[in-house]
Amino acid sequence: MTRVAAVDIGTNSTRLLVADVEDGSVRELDRRLEITRLGEGVDERRILLPQAIARVRNVLAEYRRAAEEAGAERTLAFATSAVRDADNGEAFLGEVEWSYAFKTRLLGGDKEALLTFRGVSAGRDVAPGTVVIDVGGGSTELILGGPDGVAFHTSLDLGCVRLTERFGTDFGAAAAHVRDVLAGSVPAEVRPRAVIGVAGTITTIGTLDLGLDEEDPEIVHGHGLSAETVAAWTERLEGMTVEEIRALRGMHPDRAPVIAAGAVVVHETLVYFGLETLEVSEHDIMHGAALAAAELPAEAEGGAPSSAHTCC
Repeated sequence: MTRVAAVDIGTNSTRLLVADVEDGSVRELDRRLEITRLGEGVDERRILLPQAIARVRNVLAEYRRAAEEAGAERTLAFATSAVRDADNGEAFLGEVEWSYAFKTRLLGGDKEALLTFRGVSAGRDVAPGTVVIDVGGGSTELILGGPDGVAFHTSLDLGCVRLTERFGTDFGAAAAHVRDVLAGSVPAEVRPRAVIGVAGTITTIGTLDLGLDEEDPEIVHGHGLSAETVAAWTERLEGMTVEEIRALRGMHPDRAPVIAAGAVVVHETLVYFGLETLEVSEHDIMHGAALAAAELPAEAEGGAPSSAHTCC
């Protein structure tokens, strides 16, 4: 058994998972999330802004303490869309590795998709013809797979932060853009029969649908959302102000500004594939990263930055 920590430096949030990994299974010990909006302005300016970097660094200091106190043998911090799109992303990740003694990885879109599927499928069977949809802040990953592994995967620039910054409250234009990207990026022969949804947009919709006071992974995990339910929540969120969304029972207040755009991506993807029910999963790229962290050689942990921050 190996105790590890995985840190997700995402476009919208920064997350921590401390877990015990043994024989391909992941047992959660601690999980945390802070909305840090590292991707603020990246779509337009192509740089990580100083105030966004400061927000993330404050959270990383807390996460380092938590990982050490939990006795994690190694920590893998990975970055996704915002960092790979920013001209100063590599420099930022190098600073993270120097400052916090985390092993760092910059995931390309393909690696992000594959690591997500690894996390979703760990310790469970995935039915043939299942597509995993991961709506992040900067990108959305679609991964078609089953018991034999991944058959198709793609990473699309359809994150909730990116779409909010591009389209604001013009959700009709955002939906049309999502449809155009899907039509131009997904081959006609990719026709899934089932769907599993991961990450904050989808788990939040699950939380709202269940009427919870806050997201409870043990309750939300495995919850089924019909396409009609997703459509209804999308329409409702589109018609609300940010303050009205923030006041919803179960809504993380810092997710309120971007949740409607994320819901548009989920809704349009279900419509595009003609899928009627979505299974919500709390097991995602964090679990895949925990498995990857357990495979790191002990001498590779921390210290000087790697010559290339690309993933395993």
